[in-house]
Amino acid sequence: MRVLVTGASGMLGRLVATALVARGDEVTVLQRGPAAVEGARERRGDVRDAAAVAAAVAGQDAVVHLAAKVNVVGPWPEYLAVNVEGTRHVLDACRTHGVGRLVHVSSPSVAHAGAALVGEGAGPADPERARGPYARSKAMAERLALAADEPGGLAVSVVRPHLVWGPGDTQLVARIVARARRGRLPLLGDGAALVDTTYVDNAVDALVAALDRCEQARGVPLVVSNGEPRPIGEVLGAMAAAAGAPRPVRRVPAALARAAGSLVDASVALLERAGRDVETDPPLTRFLAEQLSTAHWFDQRRTRELLDWQPRVPLDEGFARLAAWYA
Repeated sequence: MRVLVTGASGMLGRLVATALVARGDEVTVLQRGPAAVEGARERRGDVRDAAAVAAAVAGQDAVVHLAAKVNVVGPWPEYLAVNVEGTRHVLDACRTHGVGRLVHVSSPSVAHAGAALVGEGAGPADPERARGPYARSKAMAERLALAADEPGGLAVSVVRPHLVWGPGDTQLVARIVARARRGRLPLLGDGAALVDTTYVDNAVDALVAALDRCEQARGVPLVVSNGEPRPIGEVLGAMAAAAGAPRPVRRVPAALARAAGSLVDASVALLERAGRDVETDPPLTRFLAEQLSTAHWFDQRRTRELLDWQPRVPLDEGFARLAAWYA
């Protein structure tokens, strides 16, 4: 197929594009900076630019849309422009140019209102209850994508990879390691809340499967994970240890952390209204406090059936690969 991958400068997007090239697809990548995907045609552009998106989409059979603003804080208009309007530009271009398949990459956070998720399926995206600007904007974007699915026209598959990590990850692993090295990675509560994560190779396989089985998996959101829930303290400790950083041992009561996160959120909102610069990686927000202190793991049966996919890299092997990469 002729496939466009947006957001290929990120770890997951780059590896999806690389996998598609390796199997013989004709791949174009669209992102603001260099992607360095060998064998792919590179276009520089921003999904906020409708003309740039349309030019990249023209002539494609399929699109894998990963480009997004992923920070936990920041001005709401930026999330709206990139995650919502950027997705709208991709959808408009797909319809205009007769693209047959779209894999829209979303997030389980679009259906997470702060309470524990234990063996849940992919609930409906809820912008009103989702926590933080990233989750709210991704929920809005997912709704747009699902509404664009049209029998006989564009087939839309929505995939929500959960907490993707692996060697070279700058979003999750690098931040955990940096905080562990500074002694700023406490356990919230007892660190026993069970969470799902996804080793990056498994996420790549799932997105490629969604592209191939877009007709079978169209019109419904699917959560992707390794399907191996582990205590959050164990996950954080394994990632820190892989990089030679100390495992977290200090504990902070979960209720206190959530209250502190709410104060950070309020402070950020005041600074943004005043036009002040805001740190993009604050030590804590309400969203982060909830993610680190509540269970969130998912029923994978529907995902695996519709995508005909199974994770091939177990968590322990992933942690070993991460340690080898740091070594």
